[in-house]
Formats: sequence, C-alpha cells, structure tokens
Amino acid sequence: MSEKSSQKTAIIVGAGVGGVAAAARLAKAGFKVTVFEKNNFTGGRCSLIHHDGFRFDQGPSLLLLPDLFREAFHDLDTSLEAEGVHLMKCEPNYNLWFSDGKSFELSTDIARMKHEVERWEGKDGFSRYLNFLREAHEHYELSVTHVLKKNFTSIFSMARPSFLRHLLALHPFESIYSRATKYFWTERLRRVFTFGSMYMGMSPFDAPGTYSLLQYTELAEGIWYPKGGFHSVVSALVRIGERLGVTYRLSTPVSSILLSSDKRTAKGVTLTSGDTITADVVLINADLVYAYNNLLPASSTATSLRSRAASCSSISFYWAMGRQVPELSTHNIFLADDYRESFDDIFKKQLIPEQPSFYVNVPSRIDPTAAPEGKDAIVVLVPVGHLLDEVEGSGLKVDSKQDWEFMIRKARETVFATIESRTGARDLQGSLLKEIVNTPQSWKDVFNLDKGAILGLSHSFFNVLSFRPKTKHSSIDRLHFVGASTHPGTGVPICLAGSKVVAEQVLGEFGMAKPWAKKIEGKKGELEEIDRMHVLPLLSNFHIGMITLLLMTIALVYQFDILEGFGEGLWR
Repeated sequence: MSEKSSQKTAIIVGAGVGGVAAAARLAKAGFKVTVFEKNNFTGGRCSLIHHDGFRFDQGPSLLLLPDLFREAFHDLDTSLEAEGVHLMKCEPNYNLWFSDGKSFELSTDIARMKHEVERWEGKDGFSRYLNFLREAHEHYELSVTHVLKKNFTSIFSMARPSFLRHLLALHPFESIYSRATKYFWTERLRRVFTFGSMYMGMSPFDAPGTYSLLQYTELAEGIWYPKGGFHSVVSALVRIGERLGVTYRLSTPVSSILLSSDKRTAKGVTLTSGDTITADVVLINADLVYAYNNLLPASSTATSLRSRAASCSSISFYWAMGRQVPELSTHNIFLADDYRESFDDIFKKQLIPEQPSFYVNVPSRIDPTAAPEGKDAIVVLVPVGHLLDEVEGSGLKVDSKQDWEFMIRKARETVFATIESRTGARDLQGSLLKEIVNTPQSWKDVFNLDKGAILGLSHSFFNVLSFRPKTKHSSIDRLHFVGASTHPGTGVPICLAGSKVVAEQVLGEFGMAKPWAKKIEGKKGELEEIDRMHVLPLLSNFHIGMITLLLMTIALVYQFDILEGFGEGLWR
C-alpha cells in the first residue's frame, strides 16, 4: 500500500477558530483534512464586515492571552510575525464611563493604575489592588496549566491530584463580584474589576471567581489588536493549513454526520446537496447544541443540552461614521447605574435592561485602515438575553415578551444618548453614514448558534471542567468536538487551546505521535552565574541560631524540672 493511500483522513465541520486551528494541527500530524463551512467566509463569529472602505470586526475585537496564540503558531513551525500578523498594543486598555461624568482608565501601566485606584480608595486601595492581582495571577496560571491545556474526559479527571489540590485556590464556588468585594471597598471599583464577566456571557454575580484571570491577562499582558482586524489571525491559520494540505470547501453546508450501520462510529458527512464524503475521523466545530440536535440522531443528550444554561446574546451595531469621534478611545465601557439589576434583566428575564451596560470599540483609533481618512468605524455591543423557545417563554408576563424591534430601537437610542451625555460627544446620529445590525436572530441564522447565544453554553461551575460537554462523543467513536460549548470553553484563545487538546486526543486514538510535543524552544546555553536562580532558605543563620538556643534552654529547664520532682517543680 502506498504512503498516500494509507494516509488518515479527517473532516472538520465548521471553519471557526477552533476548526481551522485543529485542521492545521491534524494536517501537520499527517492527516488529509477537509473543512466544510456553510458560509462563504472562514472564522465564524471571528470574521469581518466591510462597507465602502469601512471594516468592522463582527465578533471578537480584542486579543487576550497572547501566549496561547504564540504557542499555536509555534507548534505549527511558524510565528505570528512570520505569517504577517502584526499585534498592536491598546493603551489604555479601556475607558470606563459612569453616569456621574466620572471615568476610570484601565491600563497595564502600573503608575497609571496607582493613580486611578488611589483616586477612589486611597493608598490602602492600591495595596489591595496588588493583592487582587496576586490572586488573579494565581487563577490565571493554575487555569492555563491545569484546565486549558488538559482534557476532562470524565468526572474522575477532576480528581487528578495535580488539579484537585488547587481547586479551592481557584475560588470556583464564589462569584467574581464576591471575590472583588474583598479587595475593593467602593462600588465603583467593584464594577470596574468585574464587568469582564461579560466576555464569558455571564453576570459577575454568577460567574465563578476563577474568571478574574480575564482581568489579570488584560492588566498584566495587555489588550492587543491584530492589524487588519482580528480575522487576520484566522486567515494566517487557514494559510498554514493550506500549505500543509488542508482543503477548505466554503458555502458547503453539512446536513448530517454519516454513521456506521450500528450508529456507533462516525464515517463522514452528508452534505445538503446529498453528496456523502467519508473520513477516518470527524470533528465538529459547529455550535455544539445545534450539532447534537440537527446533525446527529435524536438523543437524550441532545435534549438535555437544549435545557442547559446558555450565555447571553447581543444587539451589535456597526456604524460607519462620517467623521472621527475623538472622545472615544479604542475600547470603551459604559456601565449601568443599576448594575446588578441590569444583569438580572439579561440573564433572568432574557431582555434588554432598562439601562444597559455596553461596549464600544473604535478599531480605526488604533488601526487607521479600518476607516477612510478622517472617519471612524464604530462597533457597539449591547448584551441582551438570548432567544426564548416556547417552553422558556411561557413563564414570562405578556409585557415582558421579547420584542426585538422595540429592543433594537431602544438600544440604539440609549447608546447614542449615553455616549453623548457621558463623553461630551455631539450629534453622533447626525454623523452616521451607514448602520449594520446583528441581533440574536441573525446570530442564530448566520452561525447556527442555539438561541442566538453568542458565547455558547454558560460557564457556571456545573458547565465547566468535567461537567462541560466532552471533546469526544460518549457513544459514537471517531467523532469529536471543538469550539465554544465544549471543553475548555469560549473565547478565541480558549478555543485555540481546545484545538490542541482535541487534536492530541485524536492522535492518541490513532496511536500517532504529537509533532509539536518534541519541539524545544531553542537550545539553552550554559547560564551565567548572575542568571542562576538562588532560592533563599526559609530561615537565616541568625534565626536558626536563635531557635537552637531556645530549644536548648527549654531542654535544660525540662531536665531540671524532672530532677526536681518529675513534673512538680517549675511547671507547677
């Protein structure tokens, strides 16, 4: 048998970030990979919208955890720079705007943060901020090592001693907000350091405390933006995959997963055209809940997934402005006065809050190529509840039903009014040349997102680790999953980490070596003496001497006491 005929084949359904990264990894390991994508573009939500010289990031607009991106490219024998991906650091990270006219500037600049924190909580406040960073650093390092880079194939995976001994240090049973109250004593700063849970599609009052790691990576590693838009990262991964032999078939929807006669092994896919394509293994990068309910036979798992808590959705505006809006920086957050109530409206009522918190991104502020000269491209993300099915919606009062036309109009009016009142910007609506809108329904229709939930399943404690849907189907062999709703979770860097986890799982099943496991980051030479790490003893010679003297004194007294009457001397 020739080498070519014995080559293993893989099909990947969906060209989102996790799909294109997994495709490149499997191709590097020797698989012949074909990726099927329903849309005419790659990246899924991590894609671009263009209009008359304006460019908008449809989904993610800030790059976090840069080391996970570097690792992915390094494993593929290249680098971000070599692939033409130029990362630009956003400074400041954000401007946060409050209704009282005050603002807070988040930054990686420690001097700037000292000034900002001390404005509201004094000298002791900055000390508490440093303690917060220390805890968040621990959450970050433990999560990357023991969660993002490990698979949780069963409930027993959580019993690994290497993970279990760190579980309480991750604070999974406390909320982000609860942990923040221990370090920040004003409500203003508690909001400043907890709004990031929106990245997980969760309320800070429900998101596990572990996720302060998001604030940590922003404050310690910075927020980055790829020149040309976030999709430049995806495009680079696609190019790498194609060099390794990956075939991309865009505008080619899959109607079902092809199974063996006993329904216990994945054999390929059936396209909506009726064609069937076979492969040795199938990876699904489509929305997980959609896949179980539409691409696979009916099952109790498919039904239970639909009842699981989902993340929020969004009303996203993409505005082509006829002028620049200098009052806005690259990343801006506008926080509601009724902070907790606004999250309750989203996650408990599945509506738009009376006064929503929202995020405004101006990509043209850091990358002038995002808009024609003298103009701005603006993206506004207003978190709202996800779509309700008939069962979920039956419990709502008539006056609180989801009226999306009303909610879109309300969101638009609120955003314009809030930006103008808090920043001093004027006549934004009059400067608007073109508006494009994404709604929960369009998120569902274009990307097959169940309920239009933009971040997949929720990340509550019982939806993560061993409780999150697995990267391999429990009863169908050769069928795997990668993406936001499977382990390790949502977000571009997390899905990149997930692509490595699932690729290694596939290689393990076929008994194939991991081609990136043996790679060494350059041979390290002999360290100079000045660069050697010296761990100081816990106790100095002085302390050891004092303890020795104390112990000798106690021994002498004890001996004297025995001689004086076996315990009835000095001790009495």
